[in-house]
Amino acid sequence: MNTATLLLSSFLLAVTALLVFIWSLRKGLADPDPEAARVIFEPGEIGRRDTGELPPRAEDIRWAADRSTAAPVRLMLVCAVAWLLVASWAGLTSSIKLHAPDWAATSAWLSFGRIRTLHLNAVAYGWTPMAALGIALWMLPRLLRTELVGARYAMVGAVLWNLALIAGLACVALGISDGMEWLEIPWQIGLVFALAGALIAIPLLLTLRNRRVEHLYVSVWYIGAALFWFPVLYVVAKWPGLHFGVEAATMNWWFGHNVLGLFYTPLSLAAVYYFLPKVIGRPVQSYNLSLVGFWCLAFFYGQVGGHHLIGGPVPEWLVTLSIVQSMMMVVPVLAFTVNQHQTMRGHFAVLNHSPTLRFMVLGGMMYTLSSVQGSLEALRSVNTVTHFTHFTVAHAHLGLYGFVTMVMFGAIYFALPRVVGREWPWPRLVAAHFWLVMGGFAVYFTALTIGGWLQGLAMLDASRPFIESVQLTLPWLQGRTVGGAIMTLGHALFALHVGAMVLGLGPRREGAVDLYPTPRTA
Repeated sequence: MNTATLLLSSFLLAVTALLVFIWSLRKGLADPDPEAARVIFEPGEIGRRDTGELPPRAEDIRWAADRSTAAPVRLMLVCAVAWLLVASWAGLTSSIKLHAPDWAATSAWLSFGRIRTLHLNAVAYGWTPMAALGIALWMLPRLLRTELVGARYAMVGAVLWNLALIAGLACVALGISDGMEWLEIPWQIGLVFALAGALIAIPLLLTLRNRRVEHLYVSVWYIGAALFWFPVLYVVAKWPGLHFGVEAATMNWWFGHNVLGLFYTPLSLAAVYYFLPKVIGRPVQSYNLSLVGFWCLAFFYGQVGGHHLIGGPVPEWLVTLSIVQSMMMVVPVLAFTVNQHQTMRGHFAVLNHSPTLRFMVLGGMMYTLSSVQGSLEALRSVNTVTHFTHFTVAHAHLGLYGFVTMVMFGAIYFALPRVVGREWPWPRLVAAHFWLVMGGFAVYFTALTIGGWLQGLAMLDASRPFIESVQLTLPWLQGRTVGGAIMTLGHALFALHVGAMVLGLGPRREGAVDLYPTPRTA
């Protein structure tokens, strides 16, 4: 197939998707509140805000579903928080070394190249998948109105996954690496990841067979797709001896972008589509619009990673195809954004009280911002400035932290009390955690975005020496460290709170966390 045919096919696919989108609106498929959107509610729940308070066992048929997931979900969430602390320490250390390279330079494994890679892999294979898969396993029986089948497979899979990650990080610390970003862990250990992921996915298939619902809610679509897409991505990317040279670089960014868009993003969107309507007691405004967003994500995201190779020795059609699909990602993002805002309309006051809703809405906003920014960054005119700068680092954190991590924080605040059977002991720690991570990330993102843009402009100016583009980033890199330190403090408080929950420490409270117990008057 020649270049013109590929580009024309991509264009026609995009236009067809837009026409289908417009047709669905004209036919009323985006009408609010169809019956399918109500499947996550029990009788009497619509119109009543879910504060997150633990229900009496006999009055909630979901109690058995929650009990069936308790052991694997508890294990995964505890491991996730442990990896969050490891990743935070490694990330803060690597951030300091960018403006103070001689700090902690006594050991090879503390060098920037290794400690930064430890940070990336602890996030990419530790905190994020453990939290996202744990929440997905917890949601699944509730969405299917049955108990989780095959919890032991998930337990074994989680243990193998974490053992593989420990071995992989040890290899990276010792300088043993496959040498490609996001794929540094040796492929031999990657085989264990593949096995562990398969074991974790088995309960999805077994529980689906025993479902007691006729319609699969959109969150189940996202969870199922993510558990299908990730092993395909990982096996293709890690297959030994399959990719070399330029092809390896192309595959590298195909995987690096798709693991965010086709694994972390679907699991996070699944959580938003469940928790946001649940908390405010209102079905999602347009259920069919959520399905349009799902299929657009599936169609358009697969090749967006190629825009990282603009200017590289790769076929021009591949880069152009990536740019086209990056711009078309605006469609599913707008579908989600409009749906979230319309669903929240009239319920924004709940943000004063619910920690879950705060994190979910903030994460949804960051999804919109990061996706639109990513589409614009794919344009050659913008990429010329931002490529090889700290701007790209800011953008990556906007997606994986601002969106995915914030959503996971909100989901954990809702789910963990139902896993361990007690309420959060210290509501003020919840509020402190929110403001620390939000404020710290605002400092982090702003510093890297401004510093990265100035860095790009300096590198494009032939009259300025290259070292000047490095020196001007120093104050912005120090700002990054300040923001990272504030975020790390927030993570430490979160970990302390989770530890107290799991171990049964702290006061036993009645009633869910309410950030402002006395309702504010308008």
